[in-house]
Amino acid sequence: MYDVVALGELLIDFTESGLSLQGNLELEANPGGAPCNVLSMLERLGNKTAFIGKVGNDGFGRRLKEAIEEQGICSKGLLLDNDVHTTLAIVTKTSTGDRDFSFYRKPGADMMLKEEEVQEELIKNCKIFHFGSLSLTDEPVRSATFKALKIAKENNKIISFDPNLREPLWNSLDEAKYYIDLGLKQADILKISDNEILWFTGKDNYDEAVKDLRNHYPNIKLLCLSLGPDGSRAYYKDEYVEVKAFLQEGPVETTGCGDTFMGNVLHHVLENGLDNFDRDKLEKMLRYANGAASLVSKRKGALRVMPTRLEIDEFLKGK
Repeated sequence: MYDVVALGELLIDFTESGLSLQGNLELEANPGGAPCNVLSMLERLGNKTAFIGKVGNDGFGRRLKEAIEEQGICSKGLLLDNDVHTTLAIVTKTSTGDRDFSFYRKPGADMMLKEEEVQEELIKNCKIFHFGSLSLTDEPVRSATFKALKIAKENNKIISFDPNLREPLWNSLDEAKYYIDLGLKQADILKISDNEILWFTGKDNYDEAVKDLRNHYPNIKLLCLSLGPDGSRAYYKDEYVEVKAFLQEGPVETTGCGDTFMGNVLHHVLENGLDNFDRDKLEKMLRYANGAASLVSKRKGALRVMPTRLEIDEFLKGK
């Protein structure tokens, strides 16, 4: 039995690591991809996880397979494609400090997962099935994702969704909205960011946006809203909890922070059960998730640098 099985992208994040002696931008090849970042965080907290996806049968793909296995993530559902290369993402910072993503994915191996390649037994033998919207951008992985969701539904699994919108990967934002809507209709747990919820709902404040989402998607039992430097919120039944962020000084790298947050949310769902939260448990969940995300913001990459339970506990002492 696996605690969490995730399906989606596994890729290389090329992130800024300084300038060369000649003044050229240097990039570090970090293993990444939101679903596996989430699983890596869950493994650090003592959970058992597995991944379903595809990488290229190339140097990057083989290194990614090794990387997730190093973290303890079961790679039984990871396939290597002999025809299409591993997806690459270039992550740079704009003048305002925001991240700018450029993808080498037309096509990329993560898009090539087929319906018949989804290992059903992994999903049937898990507690939570997690996915994002990158596996909804193109065929055949889109159909593979919906097949996995069907299996999860038929076997009464908890379904977790993080839209993780990457605008350059969609033909249009209207198409993105259409498929993210389909994902939301499947979800029991939703993690969504501040910019995503305002864009998707068309509202100009978070309260109205959350109200809109909860009205349209009553299937979502736990809704977590990440607000970057302003912290996070959780909405559950009639409860609403907000917890501040634990801001760090100096250079901060936000790649992976949302995935770290998501991993901690799913860990607390596994500990408490989705039907057994109260206000205190929600607050503890958000404090832990915010604390873990803050720790990762000072580290390069994500998948290989997730904090341990001990590190999070030590960080939160006195805060």
